[in-house]
Amino acid sequence: LDVPGGGAVLEIGCGTARNLVRIAQAYPSARCFGVDISAVMLKTARATIERNRLGGRVRLAQGDATALDTGMLFGIRRFDRVVISYALSMIPDWETVLLQAMLLLERGGSVHIADFGDQAGLPRWFRAGLRSWLKRFAVVPRSDLGDRAGDIAQALGCRVKAYPLYRGYAVLAEIHAPPAAA
Repeated sequence: LDVPGGGAVLEIGCGTARNLVRIAQAYPSARCFGVDISAVMLKTARATIERNRLGGRVRLAQGDATALDTGMLFGIRRFDRVVISYALSMIPDWETVLLQAMLLLERGGSVHIADFGDQAGLPRWFRAGLRSWLKRFAVVPRSDLGDRAGDIAQALGCRVKAYPLYRGYAVLAEIHAPPAAA
């Protein structure tokens, strides 16, 4: 993530807060925020944060990723880094979330996404089994994540790098906002 000193990091769909804990530990001066729509997940996240003694460094709020008002939730409207880890595949209106994430970026900031990919390089039997299992949990792999992120980013002057991992099991994407004016 390469979070700048004192930078602000938001995780959209923070779930159990495992990522936020790792980010807070790796970047001790970072201000960390997490949002999730699920009250149950946030209860688990708060316990994880307290267990790791990060209650003063990580703030959580319940919110809908498609209509985030981080100013209301956290008193901050721009972030140096936005993280979305295996959440877009569970959000029906995931393209709106991509747009929201990009609009939250500081100049020179970046969005970092990991999610299920197209699985094109996996054996057919494994891919079918994986998709069947994911469907039970309302998880839909975003096979066009890189292309859609590119379309949205282009309109905002952002640039995108997206690449598959593990024969398409997952996809990583980075979206970079234009740098601050010199």
